[in-house]
Amino acid sequence: MKNYIFLVTFILLFSSCSNSSHHNHTLKISTTTWIGYTPLFYAKEKGWLAEANIKLINVVSLSENMYLYKSGNSDAFCGTQYEYSVLKDRMPTLMPIILFDRSNGGDIIMSNTSIEALQNSEQTIDAYLEMDSVNFTLLNDFIQKYNINEKRINYMNRDQNEIKELKNTTQDKQILIVTYIPFDTKLKKNGFHEILSTKNGLDLFVVDAMFTQQEELVFHKEQFEGLRDFNNRAITALHNDPKEFYQTIKFHINELTYEEFTEALGDVEWINSTKDKHLMNRMKKASFPTKDIL
Repeated sequence: MKNYIFLVTFILLFSSCSNSSHHNHTLKISTTTWIGYTPLFYAKEKGWLAEANIKLINVVSLSENMYLYKSGNSDAFCGTQYEYSVLKDRMPTLMPIILFDRSNGGDIIMSNTSIEALQNSEQTIDAYLEMDSVNFTLLNDFIQKYNINEKRINYMNRDQNEIKELKNTTQDKQILIVTYIPFDTKLKKNGFHEILSTKNGLDLFVVDAMFTQQEELVFHKEQFEGLRDFNNRAITALHNDPKEFYQTIKFHINELTYEEFTEALGDVEWINSTKDKHLMNRMKKASFPTKDIL
């Protein structure tokens, strides 16, 4: 009887310890170098994330970000409704829990030629993009809107760190590049120019959010709420002193100058604390649930 009582007590204690450690382990968030996520970088550099036992994992591509989460190496990921739609069928409880921004010119299609030249040619077009991401949606929208024969598209799947090193060294090739801030800055210097964006020419609704599954939301509820507050606090700091904000996070944004950074901010619309009815309706039409937004 004593042995039985000891065994039951041991199991209960072990179970309690196991659950406790699972509930309190480091919250791992994966994200890309998108200007809309810079408030998270700011919170990291200020030490707020470390105090809350939150680790930020920075990856080089949207698809890598998604695969990292899919493989269980992060507890939540930052992305758009496109990545959400890709994973939703396999992860039924996946949901957006924190809103960051809406792209208002921050997602871009660049080229070494004009839209008219692309339309009036039968030449193959080398299209550089991250295939398994919202980049593909932008490119497809361009193809459909401007009646480009899809057979002409030579899809070049690359991450943005590779793409930003492309140089316009010849006019013999027609090139399309699907990218986003801050990677466009280097591409402009390398001879490419913007032909369309989510502000001009592409009527696409692109929202950036943090996504996780129900189980993780329950386990890490307090940390997620803290993360939401850190994000809001960082955006307030950005508005109050943009120069200090820039100095704090410039290591993360591909060496953009302060002027380039402030210009890029005009291409994102912060929606972290909004409950705008028009925005909510657009999310609903995009099958983007909002009931679990913290």
